[in-house]
Amino acid sequence: MNHNRPEISVIVPVFNEQEGIKETLSRIAAALNTRWSAWEILVVNDGSADSTSEIVRKVIRYESRVRLISYSLNQGRGKALRTGFAAARGKIICTTDADLSYHESHLVKMIEALQRNPQIDFVVGSPYAQGGRAEGVPWHRLLISRLGNKVLGFAMKGSLSTVTGILRAYRTDCIKSLELESDGKEINLEILSKALAMGYKPYEMPAVLRGRTKGKSKFKFRATALSHIVFSLYERPILLFGLVGMFLMALGMAGGLYIILLWFNSSLNPDRPLMTLMVILLLTGLQILLFGFLGTQLVYLRKELYKIQRENKTLQLRLESNLAQRHFFRGKRPEHRPQNS
Repeated sequence: MNHNRPEISVIVPVFNEQEGIKETLSRIAAALNTRWSAWEILVVNDGSADSTSEIVRKVIRYESRVRLISYSLNQGRGKALRTGFAAARGKIICTTDADLSYHESHLVKMIEALQRNPQIDFVVGSPYAQGGRAEGVPWHRLLISRLGNKVLGFAMKGSLSTVTGILRAYRTDCIKSLELESDGKEINLEILSKALAMGYKPYEMPAVLRGRTKGKSKFKFRATALSHIVFSLYERPILLFGLVGMFLMALGMAGGLYIILLWFNSSLNPDRPLMTLMVILLLTGLQILLFGFLGTQLVYLRKELYKIQRENKTLQLRLESNLAQRHFFRGKRPEHRPQNS
């Protein structure tokens, strides 16, 4: 058992952030120092091609609570976060952007929310929750973000207004019990989906989102939109199959009404394949709709497996903790030397 274990871990994934990383680390450290001394900041360098790593190493010389994890190839935010989660030692693990588009004071508020409320498992910072707002963000980016979060929020339970943001705080047993796979920005969606399916309780905290002032944005609309659409269909297949199936069935029924109308007016032409088309549309729509219901059942089974996974992971962590304590106390036992008679 490690008595030097930090209370708080803050993970900051970085990619070519040489312009602002020093100030970011200084601001996060100052915010954490207002409440705690046992903390760590994990900077995960996701294959930066600039001098980000060198700047972080200089910071580490005078602040040992900052740690750097670096690899040469850029593999995406998801890979960086998964690397950080695996290395984090804190009882509470936070994530935030390297540009601090959310002020560092939000980290303190999220941590305190978890410490005050033992029934909460993780906190999500949201500019779209009541009391939150966005400042200095281009209108088109904000519109895309709002619409995307609305659609994606509908695809999963929890009634969260922001599901794509990185500003979060987790209890370590919550985040480490999730088997995460995503390498891209969709990891934030994957975390929410699996955490909610496994029964973890969220709290959405209002936050202020500010536009980037230093460095270059890494946002790629096409790739992000595509991955988020795929995720929403993966989470709720009935969205696609149900809508398409109902549309085709509606066309089939409209065709049937048209055939009845022609029959009443004695103008129905038996050589026209209207009846065949109507049957094809109805049967095709019904089949696609059934695919949607089947997909929904598969999603339900998948989430039940997540719950079993949580129980197994929790048991594993308890066993590891008990073994660590046993080894620690065994090493502390005083040696019994034989007495000379």
